[in-house]
Amino acid sequence: MDVERRPSAVVAGGGIGGLTAAIALHRAGWTVAVHERSATRQQIGAGLILWPNAVRALHTLGLAEALRSRAVALAGSGVRRPDGRWLSRTSADQMVARYGLPQLALTRAGLAELLTAALPPGCLRLGETVTGVDAGDPDRQASVRCGDRLVPADLVVAADGVNSRLRQTFWPAQPPAEFRGYVAWRALVRFPAAEIDGAGETWGRGERFGVVPIGPDLVYLYATANTTAREPGTAELAGLRSRFRRWHDPIPALLDAIEPGDLLRHDITAVHPALPRLHRGRVALLGDAGHAMEPNLGQGAGLAIEDAVVLAHAVADGSSTVAGLARYDRARTGRVTGLARQSRLLGRLTQSSSAAVTALRDLTVRLTPDRLGMRGFDAAAGWHPPAPRPAPAMPEERA
Repeated sequence: MDVERRPSAVVAGGGIGGLTAAIALHRAGWTVAVHERSATRQQIGAGLILWPNAVRALHTLGLAEALRSRAVALAGSGVRRPDGRWLSRTSADQMVARYGLPQLALTRAGLAELLTAALPPGCLRLGETVTGVDAGDPDRQASVRCGDRLVPADLVVAADGVNSRLRQTFWPAQPPAEFRGYVAWRALVRFPAAEIDGAGETWGRGERFGVVPIGPDLVYLYATANTTAREPGTAELAGLRSRFRRWHDPIPALLDAIEPGDLLRHDITAVHPALPRLHRGRVALLGDAGHAMEPNLGQGAGLAIEDAVVLAHAVADGSSTVAGLARYDRARTGRVTGLARQSRLLGRLTQSSSAAVTALRDLTVRLTPDRLGMRGFDAAAGWHPPAPRPAPAMPEERA
């Protein structure tokens, strides 16, 4: 009696992109193992916003109900000046009318828990670091080295983040992710959402501050500023409070609500120039491993989720894995390169310390009608996942 063999995939990295890829590939009929170097499931990060493109992708994986149970639909969002005056505002009704779905906000840990719960049993291998990969070729499986073990695989998904070891292995001439001249601070704080006038981002000169309500008494905060890259210091929180103490309410009160151990600081880095391809042999790069970009579009997690759904679709039609990866590459490279360029340009504009540039920027945003300003989101939020293929039949024994 022969049993039809399911194709096998190894995912290097158990972040948002890696977990989503495992779910999508499993649903497409693959046997999947996720190798995550951390020995625990403690997630590093604060909150995030999922734009309609990412929400659609998660819906195709059957996660709509789980997402509704953990996320909050934003009532709207906008841009303000440090004195509190609004430059632009977008309502949830406008977002839904244009894209069919609202923006959702949730904690990064909540999204990771949601995805982990959807994995098949035994899929996640904690405390296992992928130290080497043989990419294979059309006629030969790939293999992954974890410690002293060599694991064969029909597909390897490199989802090992912005400082991807696998990207460096297969594209040694690619420069490492570069520091972009500014840093970001993030935190979750307990604060009454009723005292916040919706989600918004405040733009200053070389500085920004974002406020995103995630529940009735939980708020996600983020801030950016032009400064040098360095390790966080003990006075980090005091410095942040001093930097934004004269900005509009409730920013000072929100900063006062941060517990000292809850503030995260990250140097903003990005992969530049863009990689010409997102696969090599049987290895696919996914998320930040392939296209880490500046966070100015709020699409980091969203594009990793998109990658996962498109990858699973591309390799699910029964043709060769390498041919499927070529389809994945064609579907993703142009999109992620274009959005990385857009985010890079937006970063130059929003992080400008020039008084003249800042004044012109704010005037342009204020005079642009909201309905026209919405069009600026089309390239990112207007994306739709590929039509799902029929679910593959489970392997059956045959005489």
